[in-house]
Amino acid sequence: MEYTIVSNWKGSENTAERVRKQILDRWGQEEASNYDPRCNCLTFKQWIEHGYRVKKGEKAIKSITMIEKKDEKGEVIQKFAKTVNLFYLRQVEKIS
Repeated sequence: MEYTIVSNWKGSENTAERVRKQILDRWGQEEASNYDPRCNCLTFKQWIEHGYRVKKGEKAIKSITMIEKKDEKGEVIQKFAKTVNLFYLRQVEKIS
């Protein structure tokens, strides 16, 4: 499958490694080494926006992102983790 998708991923190497491990567990070393958080592991909505759909029955890969709550001055007053459901390239198909 050819693709030229670039996501807005701004995660850490730690979150990328969490996702890479899940890919390794599901599809093996070759797929884990092909993983690129910037272009082949996106949210359901991002895949749709790029003309792909998640295949029926596919289970999401779990990741996290940190959300910052800011006050009126723009200073961070709270941080919390939010779960993000991702789908890897092997889990999607081009919409015809």
